[in-house]
Amino acid sequence: MLPCDNESTCRASLQQSTRTHAAHFPDRFPFHVSPYEVAVGLRYTRARKGSGRNTFISFIALISMAGIALGVAALIVVLSVMNGFQLELRNRILAVASHIEVRGFPELADPQAVAATARTNPRVVATAPYVNGQAMLASGDVNRGALLRGIDPAQEDKVADIGRHMRRGTLDTLTPGSFNIVLGAELARALGVRVGDTVVAITPQGNITPAGALPRIKSFHVSGIFEIGMFEFDNGLALINLEDAEKLYRLDHASGVRLKLDDMFAAPAVASELMPKMPPDAEVRDWTRNHANFFRAVAIEKRVMFIILTLIVAVAAFNIVSAQVMVVTDKQADIAILRTLGAAPSSVMAIFMIQGALIGIIGTLIGVVGGVLLALNVETVVPAIERTLHIQFLDKSVYYISDLPSDLQVADVVTIAMIALVLALVATVYPSFRAARVNPADALRYE
Repeated sequence: MLPCDNESTCRASLQQSTRTHAAHFPDRFPFHVSPYEVAVGLRYTRARKGSGRNTFISFIALISMAGIALGVAALIVVLSVMNGFQLELRNRILAVASHIEVRGFPELADPQAVAATARTNPRVVATAPYVNGQAMLASGDVNRGALLRGIDPAQEDKVADIGRHMRRGTLDTLTPGSFNIVLGAELARALGVRVGDTVVAITPQGNITPAGALPRIKSFHVSGIFEIGMFEFDNGLALINLEDAEKLYRLDHASGVRLKLDDMFAAPAVASELMPKMPPDAEVRDWTRNHANFFRAVAIEKRVMFIILTLIVAVAAFNIVSAQVMVVTDKQADIAILRTLGAAPSSVMAIFMIQGALIGIIGTLIGVVGGVLLALNVETVVPAIERTLHIQFLDKSVYYISDLPSDLQVADVVTIAMIALVLALVATVYPSFRAARVNPADALRYE
């Protein structure tokens, strides 16, 4: 019991002592932290030896710290993988596609004039004509539909990177009049052909004969095989010479002109600038419009994963609330002594906010370090797991990209760390406010 004659006398004595000392220690702005507040907060973070209750409280704090670290690391890794998918998808698409295409229906009246007009824009660094057409490719009893693209190898290499993805042969074999063809790897595998074999192209445009309309048929020699790494292109694209394509589809000119820019992200703006300068029957499309669904899907998935994993971090952060409430309940006598010695409510609040914030800071730092290390080594770790468990996470016949890429961005790491710290700090407000409102007389009544 307290050394007082009665409870009312004891309460009055404590309140008078608190007011007297508080006059010498005026209340301060809550976020102005003094060294003693930091020292007491750090001391409360550690459990006392031999104290089971304190050990349990520190165990709850440790679990909260581990949850924050796990959530932060998972968020960094997932966003890095999503960034990697977006980057890899863009690179692989632009290996076959171009930054901007100027299309005619079914052909441009003057492709050379269109290319010259496009080159007047300072951001256009290269142009290349092309012909697009549908065809059925046949080899023996196997038939496969494909997009047949006529190109000029010398100019095509300036607007696309498909030449770097050749597995057999080169694009230089696509000479005028040779009727050579370069196939995607999956398409060649499905047709069962190799370099040197022959495939038959059947076009939907027919020849009118006395016997009726017959499909146009032409034999091609397989002179090369490319592999982009995207099933859509590897299984559905074949390349032939531009002049051979014009003869096959009976066109006088190219179907369109492909443009390469000095900055791929400037494609929408450049397309808008070129549109008024092009012929009325031409359509100008940039790569963001041609493949908008792919990039929109990745962006939406990235946003959803960010929200879900941020909620995981929030759950872990708010575990700090339960741990801090238990600490405040356990430390009421200490709080009362600090108050009677002159500590202001804001000072008590700062002590417990420091304790809770320390849990968030340590958990965030561990999560950032672990997440960054894992994100930088995803391309090594995942194949090792696949070899160990004898599984494949991304089947190339199902997914556009069969590898798990990673693109760690500093902005994402900083954003994630700031969100985790803010959530941890917010989680300490209620328990700290509750500690600041502890009445010294009530807390010391039975001490």
